[in-house]
Amino acid sequence: MSNKFDHDLDRNDANFRPLTPIHFLLRAATVFPERIAVIHGEQRFTWRQHAERCRRLASALMRLGVGRGDTVAALLPNIPAMLELQFGVPMTGGVLANVNIRLDAAGIALILEHSEAKVLIVDRQFSESAGKALELCRGNDVVVIDVDDPLADERGPLLGIDYEAFLASGDPSQPIEWPRDEWDAIALNYTSGTTASPKGVVYHHRGGYLNALGQIFNAQMTGHPVYLWILPLFHCNGWCQAWSIAALGGTHVCMRKVTGEIALELIVRYSVTHFSAAPAIVSMIVEAAKGRPRLDKTVQVITAGAAPPVSVLAGGAAIGLRLTHVYGMTEMHGVTTLCEWNDDWNTLSPDLQAGKLARQGVHSIVLDDMMVADPATLVPVPKDGATIGEVFMRGNLTMKGYLKNPRGTAEALAGGWYHTGDLAVIHADGYMEIKDRLKDIIISGGENISSIEVEEALYRHPAVSSVAVVALRDPKWGEVPCAFVELRPECGEAPTEEAMIAFARDNLAHFKCPRRIVFGPLSRTATGKIQKFALRKQAESTFQPAAQPVAHA
Repeated sequence: MSNKFDHDLDRNDANFRPLTPIHFLLRAATVFPERIAVIHGEQRFTWRQHAERCRRLASALMRLGVGRGDTVAALLPNIPAMLELQFGVPMTGGVLANVNIRLDAAGIALILEHSEAKVLIVDRQFSESAGKALELCRGNDVVVIDVDDPLADERGPLLGIDYEAFLASGDPSQPIEWPRDEWDAIALNYTSGTTASPKGVVYHHRGGYLNALGQIFNAQMTGHPVYLWILPLFHCNGWCQAWSIAALGGTHVCMRKVTGEIALELIVRYSVTHFSAAPAIVSMIVEAAKGRPRLDKTVQVITAGAAPPVSVLAGGAAIGLRLTHVYGMTEMHGVTTLCEWNDDWNTLSPDLQAGKLARQGVHSIVLDDMMVADPATLVPVPKDGATIGEVFMRGNLTMKGYLKNPRGTAEALAGGWYHTGDLAVIHADGYMEIKDRLKDIIISGGENISSIEVEEALYRHPAVSSVAVVALRDPKWGEVPCAFVELRPECGEAPTEEAMIAFARDNLAHFKCPRRIVFGPLSRTATGKIQKFALRKQAESTFQPAAQPVAHA
């Protein structure tokens, strides 16, 4: 039923436009035309130039026939062309499919076929794998555009059109194809495939716009940030941060090869204010900074994945890095929660601070709702820091769904919530703490054992570089923990399995301790995520039938 506030008050072009990140680029070009937008080696582009290149790209793609609903795939590292694609493809009405540069030819071919890509834009360093992928694509007529980056370590053969020549063929004054609805697709991101075949997650203009603004709050960006691109742009469109920097007219500092030394050099040279990286990368930067003076000003760091250990927190603070721990997933446009720092924590010991920061925290300002609840009833768990439930989210950051996978979409969004598959507790202060993946919890003698808790205990051993804990079948207890451990190259004499288990017993309840330890490299996806399903198979084949059960003493 209408009311007086609806009568003769309809939407029109003056009061309603679909939300889209495209606006951020055009505003930056208008307001900050001569400010440096992109730095890459000796290359510099102002916001005027950057916007012109994006519009040339859009025009050239449209002249190829790319339009609404068409897919343009990108196999690119963090270079200017990848930043240009974040705007150029959406301005055609098309959808950008981000391809992980670490994938093999079969993985690339899967994405090209599944997304029905009309165009592939590829860095020449990856020409060989791209060429093999194109040969594997059955009946797909894909136009290939080659980017010849001057900072590439190597260059493969040309597969198609030179990128710069392609841009030159475009007209920057050609009208943009604006989204007809903010629900229109803007990007396609494939999950990492840690448990099964990857899924194509469809992003929309509304979610991209809102999460770009949310990232400004999450990273405490003010003024004109100088952002170092350590986080791969192919991962969740760089957590939507390419759009964030445009919104503020900041500066992108590209980084195609990540080492601690290079990152530190770029931070100092360009007075970087922000970057995002896994704790392992932060540790590399801290290591590279040893013996060097503290940075001139504090750098805000957004970190996700494993909680940063005390050594990284302390080392980062010592050189001028301020870490914020965040959490999210591909299906939610990237980052959705953050561990908002509470000033009361300033007086805590480093160990206690690390414990606070290890939590995934509270939902971001642009996420409508989040809860930890019983997965069967959707009833929220009590805020006692002990009762485990599944993490659920909903709102404007949720994906449109999985491309060509209605069953997977329906399951993921059942009951009006996105089912993350992550298990967590809620503390009395409302902060969430992830305990495990739903499929990774170990049920031993009726007791739930968090694989993450066991991993965190083993990480305290000075010789441990990486660790993953999975369930191993046991004739008495049903399941017991089995740990796979990578040791630091510089650790000296390697610990024995018995010594590592003894270390665990000193740091865990005895029934939670791993029954078996396997030393060696961990099975990982192309994005570097540990493949626990592969480790489970390895554990089964190595240790079954299981040895005598451990005592739950």
